Amino acid sequence: MIDTAAPPMLLATLFRGLADPTRLSCLLALRDGPRTVGEVAAATRVRQPTVSKHLICLRDCGLAQAERSGRFVTYCLCGTGVEELLRAAEALLVRAGTGIARCPDYQEA
Repeated sequence: MIDTAAPPMLLATLFRGLADPTRLSCLLALRDGPRTVGEVAAATRVRQPTVSKHLICLRDCGLAQAERSGRFVTYCLCGTGVEELLRAAEALLVRAGTGIARCPDYQEA
């Protein structure tokens, strides 16, 4: 049995959440630093209400944090863990991306 700090079901829940293209795009948009909802919407080319919904989800899950200033809410990545995970995923794709792209089990439904 594999000894991990996190149960496999919780890891699966994390990865299922990150598998949403819009949610992942929002995280990627925050890599460059704090952004308002409107800036994330512009960067991702996703409607602002949709981006807002996903950013709230990311905040509630502890992957992003928010700060209100007047009528604007600025989001940023929560700590360094999210950035480290994104970098690790990109490094893995350098090695295994071709196989992942070809895998019929990994394709969208």
